[in-house]
Amino acid sequence: MPNIDIRTTQNVTIEYELAPLRDRFLAFLIDLVVYIFGMLIFWQLILYVLGDAITDWGSRFIGLSLYVGILGYHLLSEVLGNGQSLGKRALNIRVVRLDGLEPGLGEYLLRSILLLLDFIFTLGALGGILIGSTYKHQRLGDLAANTTVVRNKGQLAFRLQDILKINTLENYEPKYPAVRQMTEADMLLIKNLLGRYQTLKNYTHITAINEATANICQQLNIEMPKNNNVEFLKTLIRDYIVLTR
Repeated sequence: MPNIDIRTTQNVTIEYELAPLRDRFLAFLIDLVVYIFGMLIFWQLILYVLGDAITDWGSRFIGLSLYVGILGYHLLSEVLGNGQSLGKRALNIRVVRLDGLEPGLGEYLLRSILLLLDFIFTLGALGGILIGSTYKHQRLGDLAANTTVVRNKGQLAFRLQDILKINTLENYEPKYPAVRQMTEADMLLIKNLLGRYQTLKNYTHITAINEATANICQQLNIEMPKNNNVEFLKTLIRDYIVLTR
C-alpha cells in the first residue's frame, strides 16, 4: 500500500501507510449503519411522544435531521475518538494532519461538512474518485482540512511500559540529565523512529535518525554523538526512564 511521510513538531519524520479506498468506504458504511440505527430510535421516540400532533413542518424537521444528524455524528465521533469514528476504529484507521499537528475542531468540522458532497449527495462517487486519484488519498474534506486517513500499525503503537523492556535499568547511571526537558510523547516518537529503522534500514530512516539526533542535541544543548546516533537515541530513552519514573 502507498505510504506517506509526516514530519512532526519534534522534527521527526514518521511514515504512515495510507488507508485504502476499501477500508475508508467500509468505515463509512459502518458509521452509516450505526447512525441510521440511532436515528430510527430517535424518530420512534418523536413519533411516540407527538403522535398525530406532527405537522408538515414536523415531517420536514425529521427529514432535515437526517442530514444534520450525520454531520453531528461524524463530527463528534472523530473529535471524541481522536480521529477515529466507530467505523474507523473497527477498520483500525484514523485521521491525521499532513503538517504533523493534531487535527482540531476546525479540521474535523470541515471534513464533516464536506462529507455531504463526498459521500451523501454524490453517493460516494466524488469521494471515491478523489481518494483513488490523489497522491495522498484525500477526499474533498481532506483537501480542505489538510488531512488524510492512515492505518494504525500495531507494531508501532509503543507504550512507555514497552520501553522498559529495552535493557535492565538497575544500577544504571544516566548520561544525559538534560533529557528531563523532554516529554513522554517525545520518547514515544523516538521509540517509533527506532522501531521503523530496525525494521527497514533504508536511506529515509537513516536520514530521519540523523535529523532527530541533531534536533534533540540542539534542543538539550548537548554535543552531537561522534558515530552511533541509534545508540544515542536508545541511551536517551533509558536516561529518561531512570530520571522520571
